[in-house]
Amino acid sequence: MLLLPSGSFSSPQWTSLLALIGSSQKETLFTQILQSVSKKEGKKLTHLAINAGIPLHERGKREKSQSPMGAENILRSPSGLLMLYGDFGPDFEGSGEPAEKDFKEAFWVSTRQNGIEQVWAPRWTMFSRGNVKEKARLLGFHDSRVMARANGKDIGEDERADWTAVDLYAGIGYFVFSYVRMGVGRVVGWELNGWSVEGLRRGAVANGWGIRVVRRGEVVEEVGDERIVVFLESNVEAERRLGSMRGLGMVKHVNCGFLPTSAPTWRTAMNILGEEGWLHLHENVGIADVEGRKGEVKQMFQTWLKARLDERTVTVEHVEFVKTFAPGVWHCVFDVHISK
Repeated sequence: MLLLPSGSFSSPQWTSLLALIGSSQKETLFTQILQSVSKKEGKKLTHLAINAGIPLHERGKREKSQSPMGAENILRSPSGLLMLYGDFGPDFEGSGEPAEKDFKEAFWVSTRQNGIEQVWAPRWTMFSRGNVKEKARLLGFHDSRVMARANGKDIGEDERADWTAVDLYAGIGYFVFSYVRMGVGRVVGWELNGWSVEGLRRGAVANGWGIRVVRRGEVVEEVGDERIVVFLESNVEAERRLGSMRGLGMVKHVNCGFLPTSAPTWRTAMNILGEEGWLHLHENVGIADVEGRKGEVKQMFQTWLKARLDERTVTVEHVEFVKTFAPGVWHCVFDVHISK
């Protein structure tokens, strides 16, 4: 698939031209674009679409006590994607979870970043290309050959193999796969979007990693040999689920990768972390507010620990600037280290 940037064909010249030509001529134009790029890239491209930002609210859907903009797009579905050429699969109008038949009929694509295969259905699942730097940072988080680290972060693969990492917003495996590749023994994730979970499953298989998908209401008393366990349900169940599962290693990393803020999950993240480890907290922050927010984050966790008579210490070790979200606003990741 060739995915053009948002705003493509929107100039006055293009809009005038496209208004004048018929559907067959448009098909010829799009075919020639695909053929030209295919020749340059050395791979056959069959589908053409224009990307669009992921809307924070779903148009046409309202909830009680909700903004007039509509219901929050908590699944982060790419409803703005403009499909120009190729069969992207049939509509999915079901109110429940997509079934195996829906998955088989959908159009799936894949890409490789940092040597890791990722798979998704572009009509139903977002793909965040801009997170590639953060994925690479996690891969080298405990390797001093890759990143200069203090505070004992240079930790060997043998020790990492006994760890568990938790991703409270697993998506198609953006950060889940980075934890597996860095050598963490098991990664447990939560994701609401059934299409994303299927993409994660396919991606895990493509990379040769065992995976188990657990559906809402399914009982899991003990983990098996799978490197990845993903729960197709709300992450509000995470603390309860992890507290009753046998066979997990110490939870050393918890990732909260949701924008514009993942703050509603931060206390849960702290509660499921082991005795010592790292929380990776994603949030959009104004560049002038980063230092202040850093102090607020530290104070927040200190207050929570103090309330339960927990004497561990909190350090905001680093703030990573992932990408710009808007003028003067950055997608930031706060690395919070909690230790004895």
